[in-house]
Amino acid sequence: MALDLVDYEQKACDAVKAFWDNREAARQKQIEAGKADQGERAGVTAGKNMDGFLALIIDLIQANGLAHAEIYQNRAMLTLPGYFRPTKLWDLR
Repeated sequence: MALDLVDYEQKACDAVKAFWDNREAARQKQIEAGKADQGERAGVTAGKNMDGFLALIIDLIQANGLAHAEIYQNRAMLTLPGYFRPTKLWDLR
């Protein structure tokens, strides 16, 4: 059985664009609120930067025979140890 790549080239490009757009939008929102974090932190604390990649991974999983896989997107479902902080909430397991 061939692997269905679900137009990953376009979806990956869209995910990269969304990543940078979301970072900039988060940074602008903090500036407008007068509460901008230092350095690049302002763009990475909003929590939506990886959603495009998550959607691509879910599409790949579902298109390749795992349509009934349990994919959890609820932030409260899973907490794993993180390298730079005590916990990291993951979108996919």
